[in-house]
Amino acid sequence: MAERISADDAGKRRLQAVTPPDTPGKDDSESASGQAASSPKRERLTLVIDQLPHAAYMVNHKFEVTWFNEQARLEIPGLLAEMPPRTEDRSIFRLLLEEGDDANSNAAAMLRLNIALAKERMNLSAVVQPLRGISTSRVQMLEQLYEESEPVRASVVVELPLLLEVDGHLQDYAAYSTYFREGILIVIAPREQDSDELRQLLSRRDMVIRTLLSKRLPVLTDLVVLVADLQESVKICSELPPDEYFELVNKIWATAGDIFRRYYGTYGKHVGDGMVYYFFPQPDSNYIYNAAVCAMDLKMAMARLSKEWQLRKNWLNELYLNTGLNEGQEWLGTFQTATSIEFVVLGETINHTSRLSDMARFGQVWATKNFMSKLPPEHRDKVQFGIERVGANGQRMMVQSSYSRVGNLVDVETGRYVKLQDIAGLAVTEIRSIIGSG
Repeated sequence: MAERISADDAGKRRLQAVTPPDTPGKDDSESASGQAASSPKRERLTLVIDQLPHAAYMVNHKFEVTWFNEQARLEIPGLLAEMPPRTEDRSIFRLLLEEGDDANSNAAAMLRLNIALAKERMNLSAVVQPLRGISTSRVQMLEQLYEESEPVRASVVVELPLLLEVDGHLQDYAAYSTYFREGILIVIAPREQDSDELRQLLSRRDMVIRTLLSKRLPVLTDLVVLVADLQESVKICSELPPDEYFELVNKIWATAGDIFRRYYGTYGKHVGDGMVYYFFPQPDSNYIYNAAVCAMDLKMAMARLSKEWQLRKNWLNELYLNTGLNEGQEWLGTFQTATSIEFVVLGETINHTSRLSDMARFGQVWATKNFMSKLPPEHRDKVQFGIERVGANGQRMMVQSSYSRVGNLVDVETGRYVKLQDIAGLAVTEIRSIIGSG
């Protein structure tokens, strides 16, 4: 790629002067011979993800850059030292089109590569959507590349040929693409150079994704936050033997985890028997509707689990996950501990969602007016929501498609609802059901 062998990069270049592996079948006895002494023994290269001597970057499933190394910044057109704060401005297609020269064959090659990787899941409109402000001619070039490209079928590791120009000459490279739930890691390396070591590294999926997530770039992003807490967990804990209580909580987490994965929920953190998950914009589905359906599926799954434990324990306890939903734009980053990596959102969106979960009772799903207003009409029409009101004669009735301030629903001055004072003016509604869910 351009500037690959400049004098400033000499230090980096020596990392790429990889020696071949030891010849199979030879042992240390040869080192005593004069012939072996005349040439020092070469060591096999060991690669780690954050010290790769090759260009590497990671994109989410909307092909927005979430991480890249120094080699990628130097060698790939469009990957800047300072990434834009907003997710849509980090589209790999936008970055390549903004910085790449029209005559830059490497930029065109990288566009073809990323389009082929994206085409299986992203339609053309999703690829083009974040390209506002890009010249019409460049957008048309991308559209033509999209039509000409064959989609790459997702797999654990995919190796693709890539021709790149180095010092005026085309050279053979390979793009190694590794698929994770969180996105796709792409490594660009000269063909056959370090290929065995690269494949070995990329096969260590848990280690690779842990390293990548710990280095994920903070980003300002649209998202939905879902917070769910187990009602009366202290009472349930006191009534069960310790081993059964842990079994129950682990069963809840496992059941919930399957549902969250189905709707592209991203693990935030678990606090005791509560959970936080995030939903981000997706290329092939609406993330706000995903969160709403996920919450209702979770509610129905908890009802089934509750019946199982009532039969097992012959008790009258009901298991409820009280849920809050909110949508906003916040900074997303990661915190790394000795044992885990957690996605962390900063801002009022998560604080308000947590308070809604505190307000919910008996498995209710409360959502903010902002959350509901962001749903496209075709999805909002499927959601049955509203506020339960008390008539003059004491009769309770559900007013469909309505909202209320939190302070008009509960007394935030006394009792367990005092903690809701900071959201007393927040307009909310209860989601009762969703047509077609479950």
